[in-house]
Amino acid sequence: MNAPGDADIAIRLTDVTVRLGGQTVLEDVNLTVPHGEFLAVIGPSGGGKSTLLRVIAGLLRPQSGTVEVATPPALMFQDDRLLPWRTALRNVALPQDLGAGGGLEPREALHLVGMDAYADYAPAQLSGGMRARVALARALAQSGDVLLLDEPFAALDALVRERFNAELRHLHEKTGRTTVLVTHSIREAVWLGDRVAVLRGGRIVDVLDTRGEGRVTAYTDGLEARLRDLLGTGDSTRLEVEPRGRFRLGSLAPAAALLAGLLLWEVAARLLNQPFLLPTPARVWAELSRTPGEFLTFTWDTARIALLGALLGSLAGAVIGYPLAKSRALERLLSPFVVASQSAPIVVLAPLLITWFGFGTVPAVLVSALSALYPVMVATIVGVREVRPTDHELFSTLRAGPWQRLTRLELPSALPVMLGGLRLALSLALIGAVVWEFVSNAPGLGFAVNQARAYYNTPRQFAAIALLILLGVALYLIVTTLERRVLRQRRRV
Repeated sequence: MNAPGDADIAIRLTDVTVRLGGQTVLEDVNLTVPHGEFLAVIGPSGGGKSTLLRVIAGLLRPQSGTVEVATPPALMFQDDRLLPWRTALRNVALPQDLGAGGGLEPREALHLVGMDAYADYAPAQLSGGMRARVALARALAQSGDVLLLDEPFAALDALVRERFNAELRHLHEKTGRTTVLVTHSIREAVWLGDRVAVLRGGRIVDVLDTRGEGRVTAYTDGLEARLRDLLGTGDSTRLEVEPRGRFRLGSLAPAAALLAGLLLWEVAARLLNQPFLLPTPARVWAELSRTPGEFLTFTWDTARIALLGALLGSLAGAVIGYPLAKSRALERLLSPFVVASQSAPIVVLAPLLITWFGFGTVPAVLVSALSALYPVMVATIVGVREVRPTDHELFSTLRAGPWQRLTRLELPSALPVMLGGLRLALSLALIGAVVWEFVSNAPGLGFAVNQARAYYNTPRQFAAIALLILLGVALYLIVTTLERRVLRQRRRV
């Protein structure tokens, strides 16, 4: 066979040496892969196979030597690395969304791997084999020519893996993509590869041509073929269906606790028989019913300031928390100021804000926002730092920029943690709003409590406090419901 010319070469490595942690992983590697060839790379564990793929993909830079790849390659990792907040189709469309698409259209890629019927399913609803297919479709949508496979089916059972190998071989014949597969299986390498490169001790010791009868007889002769016929064809496309929600008695627990609390309140008030100290629930309800419009106005005034403060504080917390999450040096520099800002009680800062800004909505929202800032800031730091390094590596292969990482990876990944912070922030924002009403006598439920205390109207105090509790519970339940929906969609099988 004639040696391919430069125009026919898709991948060329010349004297490539890679050192990691003081150890030489690859040494003077020379390799050429012509366009359309399927090259299998085998070797012992720790021999540098995955490092070789990362060098070709551009994730690692060699200490010496040159790497030439005709087109930006797509790398399919050992794990599927699907983003749990995206459906199967949207995961396949990720390269296109990031401007790194150069291969098939997302729906065409899903169809090619037999997953078009599951386009709208979340990764949590798919079996391991199905997720592997989606990951392969994403790679096909990313690159139009060079496909790198790092033992993509190693975690699957033997029968499913054999079926995938057959499908992968058919896919290669259909698309003609230049493919480099890393594997530990000699049989898999012979079955799939046009050539097999043997990597040992960081060096390619030989490259064998495996076209011809060796490739055919590996899976079709002898006892293995008979056993394969008896076992049948492996199938990974069984859907993991979540059981339908059933009514549970435990869902009545909150209502039962509320009724029990009201009953205990009624019993305690009757036993004490001191309406000034502890009015009965009926007297509190009568006070609410006497001026419902006034109480409704007070509730809206408090809710408005709390919501505006929570919004402003959460935005400020996220904006401050993100750079702190990305830079530990910046966090160490600013941490004394952050701790100092939280050490001063908000009731002490409120009079100062009156001096600076006077009375009105602006200082009220600032007091509420300062109360809400810290939990969202901490949640943002924790959430962004918990983004999986493997997902960052995926985005590196897709050549994503900082803004794309922020909007498509870091914020969606950190969202469950940030919602947990928002849950606490809303409660603190409500407290901040009430503190402002206490200090400034601005209208609201805090003002209603102060006013009732001044006139020794205990039922009115209890009515305002009950509305504050209900408002806090309502805000908490809204965020908790949103958080549960997000977590349910992302739960992994």
